[in-house]
This record gives sequence, structure tokens and C-alpha cells, in this order.
Amino acid sequence: MTTATITTLPPHFKPSNAGIWGYTPDEGALLSTAEEWARQFGITPAVTDTRRVHLLVIDAQNDFTNREGSLFVGGRSGDGAIQDCVRTAELIYRFLPFITRITPTLDTHMPLQIFFPGFWVDSTGSHPGPHTIVTAEDVIKGMFSPTPAAAQLTGGNYPWLQKYVQHYCEQLERAGKYQLYLWPYHCQLGSVGYALNGVIEEAVKFHAFARSIQMAPQIKGNYALSENYSVLGPEVEVAQDGHVIGEKNTRFIDTLLESDVVIILGQAASHCVKSSIEDLLAQILAKDPALAQKVYVVRDCMSAVAVPDGNGDFAVDYTPQAEAALQQFADAGMHVVDSTVPLPDWPDINL
Repeated sequence: MTTATITTLPPHFKPSNAGIWGYTPDEGALLSTAEEWARQFGITPAVTDTRRVHLLVIDAQNDFTNREGSLFVGGRSGDGAIQDCVRTAELIYRFLPFITRITPTLDTHMPLQIFFPGFWVDSTGSHPGPHTIVTAEDVIKGMFSPTPAAAQLTGGNYPWLQKYVQHYCEQLERAGKYQLYLWPYHCQLGSVGYALNGVIEEAVKFHAFARSIQMAPQIKGNYALSENYSVLGPEVEVAQDGHVIGEKNTRFIDTLLESDVVIILGQAASHCVKSSIEDLLAQILAKDPALAQKVYVVRDCMSAVAVPDGNGDFAVDYTPQAEAALQQFADAGMHVVDSTVPLPDWPDINL
């Protein structure tokens, strides 16, 4: 296997495609080019790697990474996620000989979930708008209640659901990470917005062909009664009566911790990336804090949620939370790096 970073980008890669809604790659052409690259650069099958490098690409889906998406993560720059996708694809192509496995996560939703407006009604019986925050106090006062239609998620037990939503909001607030935020509908299973950004899909499949390894996405976000920002588990796992709402993804946690190097990037830095790394760090601290040194967070391949208010400012801006999280991860021993630095030059990488 080559031990050098590849400086040539493949002919199919066009950065402008990252901003095209619905762009999809030509798998047949990718296969041919990838096999030629493997011969040209001496790239061997991933199974031969002695150091297992695992790239985790979090939620690089159209709804988050395209302007036409329902929840475009523009960041403060306004085009954050588009440029993040370009840099992520370039990272995959340049570091392809070193990357053993790529796992793209897929935020996976249905219309009736606890973090969407259609799950809730206000005191007038109307659905609240997206970007509404629902607190435990709001639920107690009757300002917001689950719509009766949501009882189908609990076998028709609406009184149980009323108690659960208060418990849910209380659990979120007690954890101190988030309050319940009602998002615009996004990443609906089967929609165009659900698919990976085309340049990310292209790069991930190119890697799979060149390194003879299966592309294996991880599904997240499909629990109806809990947010699931983290790929490693839902925000709330147990209801007020002990009923299990969702469980940690222990198999995938083990896969990450068994890797020699874990590289993490994606969308959004303030939410799903932050939560996934926080959950991974909790597992690391419980097992062996020294394992934090194998984790590399690529800061220039992620952006924070920042919602413009139309008047030159932001209605919501989670950039400070994302920056604080990066500092927390660095303080814990993880490496915060930039994609523009060759992977062999990253600190303590030992490839």
C-alpha cells in the first residue's frame, strides 16, 4: 500500500456538485476509475490494513447540506455545509490509502415524531411552528400537549403519553444538553433530502470500490418518542414507568473503540456531531480515558446550526456551543485537526 497522501483528485470530482440538489454519482464510472486508481497508486484492499482507520461521516445528507434542504446547516458563513462536503470529499480522496472503513450515518425520520410540529398542539389546538422550544413547564401548564393522533405510537394510551412528554422534557433539561426543539421536517425516509450529499456518496462509494470494502451506513433518528442526535443512542432511553424507549448502539460503540484511529466529521457541529462525540467520550472515560487519543475531530468539515432572522442577524445560533464542545474534546485528550493537514502529519497518528 502507498504510504503517501494522494495529491491528485479523480476526474469525476467537481466541487460545484456539492451544491446541486439531487446530484447522484455514476457508480459504473466510479468502479472503473476506482480500480484504476488502486492499480496506479498501489492501493490494497482494506482487509490488509495493520492500522484500522475508521472515518465517521455524520449526517451529510441533502436536507442538511444543500440550500434547497429543509434544514440547511449554513453556519455563520451561510454556505458552511456545502464547503464542508467539498473538504470532506477531498479528505477521502487524498487519504484514501489510509482509511480502512467509512461509516456515513443517516438521520432517519417519519412525520410523526416528538421533535416535529405535527406531534404537538398548543392551547388553541393548533400545531406550533418549527423552531419552537417546548419546556417541561410549558407541558405542565398545558401550553403544549401531544396531539391525540400521537397516541397511536403508544397503542392508543393517550394518558400515558401525556405523562411521558412531561417526563421527556424534564429528562432533557436535567441532562443540561438541550431543551426540546421542534425542527422543520427533514430527512424523511425515502425523500430526496434523506439521501447523502452527492459528492459525499460519490467519495464514499469510490473508497469502497478502491479498497474493496462494503459501504455500511448507520441508521439513527428513527425512535418516534425520543430525539436521537447521537449515532450512539437516543437522548432519553427510559420512560417514567421504566418502559424502554430506545437503547444505546453498543455494537457500533464497540466497532469504534476497537479501531486504531477514529476520525469524526459531519453535520451539525452543534448537534449530531457534538452529541455523538459526547456519547463516545462517555464510553471512553468509563473504559479507559487514554482511548481518547485515538479520536480525531476534523473542525473544518463541520458547521453549527445558525438560523438567520432575515435582518442580518440570527434567530438561533449554536456556534458557541459547538466551539465549547471542541475545546471539551481537546481537553479530554481527543485531537482537533484540520483536513488541510496531511493525515500522516496529524499528532500521534502513528500510521
